[in-house]
Amino acid sequence: MGQTNFSERTKFVLDDDRMPRAFYNIAADLPEPPPPPLHPGTGQPIGPADLAPLFPMELIKQVVSTDREIEIPDPVRDAFALYRPSPLYRARRLEKALDTPAHIYYKYEGVSPSGSHKPNTAIAQAFYNKQEGVTRLATETGAGQWGSALAFAGSLFGLEVKVFMVRASYDQKPYRRILMETYGANVVASPSRDTGYGSGVLAQFPDHTGSLGMAISEAIEDTVTHPGTKYSLGSVFDFVLLHQTVIGQEAIEQMMMAGEEPDTVIACVGGGSNFAGLAFPFIGRQLRGEGSYRVIAVEPTAAPSLTRGKYDYDFGDTGEMAPLVKMHTLGHNFVPPPIHAGGLRYHGMAPLVSKLVDDGLVEARAVAQIATFEAGVKFARAEGIVPAPESNHAVRVAIDEALAAREEGRTRTILFNLSGHGHFDLSAYESYLTGRLEDYEYVPLESANADEKELAGAAA
Repeated sequence: MGQTNFSERTKFVLDDDRMPRAFYNIAADLPEPPPPPLHPGTGQPIGPADLAPLFPMELIKQVVSTDREIEIPDPVRDAFALYRPSPLYRARRLEKALDTPAHIYYKYEGVSPSGSHKPNTAIAQAFYNKQEGVTRLATETGAGQWGSALAFAGSLFGLEVKVFMVRASYDQKPYRRILMETYGANVVASPSRDTGYGSGVLAQFPDHTGSLGMAISEAIEDTVTHPGTKYSLGSVFDFVLLHQTVIGQEAIEQMMMAGEEPDTVIACVGGGSNFAGLAFPFIGRQLRGEGSYRVIAVEPTAAPSLTRGKYDYDFGDTGEMAPLVKMHTLGHNFVPPPIHAGGLRYHGMAPLVSKLVDDGLVEARAVAQIATFEAGVKFARAEGIVPAPESNHAVRVAIDEALAAREEGRTRTILFNLSGHGHFDLSAYESYLTGRLEDYEYVPLESANADEKELAGAAA
């Protein structure tokens, strides 16, 4: 057999025993702690007892921990071994198509059973809930990637799963719903008639397209009204971002295998989980003086919490049941347009990501829907992988940065997170390819028309 020409190597895979043994906790390296969550009723900082009705105690401990490393339990690592470590690719064919001197790398999370990065926290949350004796989980999902991941994790640990899926995505992505149901989950469109909150919205607007904020309110109501149930979420909260850091830890080692250090790190952001997963270990290195990176968080122009939102305390849900957290927010009554990147249709951003943006450690950029699908098609035709609509936001900016390198005539080393595949999103690609895909812009509530304001009123 001939030797591999490593100068042309495109895939970098770690051995199974190099899978991370601990989650990385960025709180240990922050110069100052982030502002604390506040109780939705009293407005005072919340303690573990306030979170106990929603989450198992081991997850609550992770929220308040300042340890840099939090050990990954063996049953969680055993489940991770179904798909981790995930591969890192050098996008040589894309580089050639762009005629750029930039070196482009992407960490591919679409190899998980549910097709995205989401099982990294779904598996962990399912384990900790099972360990505490929980029998049922309630959650929300936008595009369905998180719901699919939790349904999968529930099947691994013998937990019932109830999923409130945002109506816009429920209608756009029936195969995501079918995947969740195949794993055993009970899926309903949100707003639904399964909760008092959802019934109230539908009484005024039977065809409401929903929002993640609404679906969160329904999931929380379901949790507190069903014995043996805890709430599970796929983004925003600190322990969710913590679990995703296996991505960046692996990527650091894989970039060393490639013999390069990224100068630019890119990921899409909706609530912040896949962005944190890739970027936090690199930002941690920077905070410790071990590296220097330009880090870019990419969001949709239709829901631009980082680039157009206010950095302030706000509710994480529309029904004002979740804790108040300091984050970049468009307002918890914001009803996003029905873009195909359903996982990015959220009014706020993870508090930890928001703080890093406010501290100047992360650059935020917003891109429009058509431009992201243009980038996704270009990527698919060069690299063969069809990205999820959410991931297309990162692809768009990676391409833009590579083209800027071409114009400048200098090399850049770009790393981005390809957070999931788009196999269940082909109707969105069909809309793009046939010229029917729309662009949507953010409309602040004070600038909205009467119908939009009425929808927001119904959300509240």
